[in-house]
Amino acid sequence: MNGLGKSWRRHRMAYLFLTPALVVLAILVFYPLVKGILLSMTDMNQYNMGTKFLKASYHFIGLGNYRTILTSPEFWQITKQTIIWTFVNVFFHFSIGLFLALLLNRQFRGRTVYRILLLVPWAVPSFVSAFAWKWMFNYDYGFINLALTKLGLQPIPWLSHPTWAMVAVILTNVWLGIPFMMVTMLGGLQSIPKDLYEAAVVDGANRWQQFWRITLPLLRSVALTATLLGVIWTFNMFNIIFLVTGGGPVHSTEILVTYSYLQAFGEWKFGMASAYGVIILSFLVVFSSVYYRALHQEEKVF
Repeated sequence: MNGLGKSWRRHRMAYLFLTPALVVLAILVFYPLVKGILLSMTDMNQYNMGTKFLKASYHFIGLGNYRTILTSPEFWQITKQTIIWTFVNVFFHFSIGLFLALLLNRQFRGRTVYRILLLVPWAVPSFVSAFAWKWMFNYDYGFINLALTKLGLQPIPWLSHPTWAMVAVILTNVWLGIPFMMVTMLGGLQSIPKDLYEAAVVDGANRWQQFWRITLPLLRSVALTATLLGVIWTFNMFNIIFLVTGGGPVHSTEILVTYSYLQAFGEWKFGMASAYGVIILSFLVVFSSVYYRALHQEEKVF
């Protein structure tokens, strides 16, 4: 206790400054998290949740919701769709973002204009972009199908065919996510000392060798961190799928976060929806832990 007292006196001002942030986190993060975990172990729905005039009658069922979810073929199908959605999006975010960052890191006329234009998808609210892309994917009047028709090609059923619907939402999200990865990679590229490239040129290294021996190793920590953030955001990307396809047709573009929403506000199974939320959180915590450990192992090697 004496040690705690000394620590409080020594760092009293720091603790006072941290208190508002901790209070906000407790109200907005920790309380809903604990509440959600507790609700996931109940059979709460719209009929037994209770109201101002009616007492709640839902019951504690332990891990019942989790058993139902994990033994459901539909859950594993949606999990597979979520993994495909996340992997494909992050792959194109990273590869295209890195390519554009490498281009913008060079000196050329109009570079500032190109940087501004490439940031437009990031600046536009995601729901506006989603509605714009949904209109472009319209079978009869969308810009893409009209262009295909002009070229003598058959229009594509973007929003009514399971495979093409997944392609449509991936294209939309890739367009939205590239600017973040591009800016992050560009910042990492600009932190690499130019002297290393000059020394490599003197040693006779070509651009490809410079990229593999200098750029990628020194960009590794930035790239891995940006990729981790991209995986978390994409895994939980609710707006695009909900607004472009609504998870259809026949759940073919559904991912875990949109299916959790459907359980809560489509079927009114709040306990089940909370269990989905806990499972989503568990997936991301496990992935982040493994990824973080791998990142540190890479840093030790290099």
